[in-house]
Amino acid sequence: MKYPLIFGITVLFFLGCKQASNTASNSFSKVIIKSIIEDSLLNIRALEIDKHTLKAVSSIGDTYTYDTKSAQILIDRVSGDTLNFRSSAILENAYFTLSIGSPAYLFKDKELVYEETHPAAFYDALHFWNSKEGLAIGDPTDGCMSVVVTRDGGLTWKKIACESLPPAVQGEAAFAASDTNIAIVGDEAWIATGGLSSRVLYSPDKGYNWEVFETPIIQGEETTGIFSIDFYDALNGFAIGGDYTKPKSQHSNKIRTNDGGKTWELVAQDQSPGYRSCVQYVPNSNAMGLVAVGFEGVDYSHDGGNTWVSLSDEGFYSIRFLNDSVAYTAGKGKLCKLSFIK
Repeated sequence: MKYPLIFGITVLFFLGCKQASNTASNSFSKVIIKSIIEDSLLNIRALEIDKHTLKAVSSIGDTYTYDTKSAQILIDRVSGDTLNFRSSAILENAYFTLSIGSPAYLFKDKELVYEETHPAAFYDALHFWNSKEGLAIGDPTDGCMSVVVTRDGGLTWKKIACESLPPAVQGEAAFAASDTNIAIVGDEAWIATGGLSSRVLYSPDKGYNWEVFETPIIQGEETTGIFSIDFYDALNGFAIGGDYTKPKSQHSNKIRTNDGGKTWELVAQDQSPGYRSCVQYVPNSNAMGLVAVGFEGVDYSHDGGNTWVSLSDEGFYSIRFLNDSVAYTAGKGKLCKLSFIK
C-alpha cells in the first residue's frame, strides 16, 4: 500500500496466556539508544539480523552491512537504478531485497530474480521458512493479495494463482511500513492486511494451502488496520497498527491471539501506545515481552500487551532483536542500536 511514507516503527513484546507467569521475568526499565549512522537523506524500513550481521536497505537502494561485534559497516548498492526498497531477507550468504511500486523488482544480492509489471504491483514484505522456501506479499492485483513463493532458495519465484488464495475484500491491501506483515513459525505463515478490511491470511504448510481470519483491529479507512504482526510460537501472536494519520489515537489498535491466529482479542483498549508501525516479541520472554516502535516512540509491555510503558519518544520505523536485551532499529535519517536495561 502506498500510503505509509511517514511511518514510525513499533515493536511489541507479548506473553501468551498459557504460561506459568503472566509477566516477563526480567522487565525493562529503560533503553539506551546509540546511533550507528545518521544522515538526513537516509530512510530505512527493512532490516534483518543473521547471527552477528545486520543488513539494511534504504529507500534509494543503498545497502548497509554492519558487524555487531566489530562495529564495522560496509555500504553498497543493489543496482544502478534508484529503487525504493522496503522489504529484505537474509538467507545463508545471500541478501534479498524487494522494491515497492510497479514494476516490482526482487534481487538476490545484485541479481534480479523476479520482476512484476502489473500496474497495481506493490509489494510490502518478504520472509523465508527455511533455506529453500520463502514468500513475498503485496497488494491485490487480480482479486486476491499478491503472494509469490520460491522453492529453490530464491533462484526463481512464482506467483500463487488467486484460485488458491482467499479472495480479497474491497479496499483490502497491506502496509509497507516495516517489512513485518509476515510472521513465520515452522511451516506456518501469517500475513497481515489492512485498509478498508484488516484480516490475517494463514498457511499451515509453507504456502500450499490458505485460509483467512477476521480481526477486531480498527479498519474501514485506507489508512487503518494492522501494520505489523509477530508470533512468539505457533499459538501466541500479536499485531499492532492503528491509523497513521491519527498517530495519537489508541482505539482498537492492538490485538493478540493465543490459538494460532484463529481468533483475536483487543488489548490495552484506549491506552497507550497509539499508532505503531512495528512490533516484535522479546526473545526468551515466554511471549510476555513486546516492544513496539513508531514515529512517535518506543514502547514496552512486560505482560503480553495488557499494559505498556513508554521507553523513548524517539521515532523509528522498524526493529529487530539480536538477543533478549539488544535490538537494532531504523527510521528516517538513522540506523541505531537499542540496549534495554532491566
